[in-house]
Amino acid sequence: MAGPDVQVHQAAPLVERQHALIEALRARRGRAVPAATLAEELAVRVRTVERDVARLREAGIPIGVRRGPGGGYRLDVRARPEPVALTASELAAVVSAVVAVGAYRSASALSALDKLLAALDPGPG
Repeated sequence: MAGPDVQVHQAAPLVERQHALIEALRARRGRAVPAATLAEELAVRVRTVERDVARLREAGIPIGVRRGPGGGYRLDVRARPEPVALTASELAAVVSAVVAVGAYRSASALSALDKLLAALDPGPG
């Protein structure tokens, strides 16, 4: 998630904030949320929310934008994600990324890391 304009020391707070933003939108189940509301919930400025949404959208996260009264941001995803099959190389890349930003920063990240590591486990043998 850390692009060329993000320094390494900024990556973990950025990931945490963007994770919180995605979760805030996901909890609304597709309803639009004004940037000011998100900024207040995340304890950041509206401009920070706008920049984070732009980064996430650029990365392909399906965040819809509705302008004007009653507008805001909404996350256009399934309530229950489909299973994802990763190659061993893709799995290693995701594990490396989670470890790099610190899996112990959130319960969701730790749970995801546990599942990824279990998928790498060769089993009894």
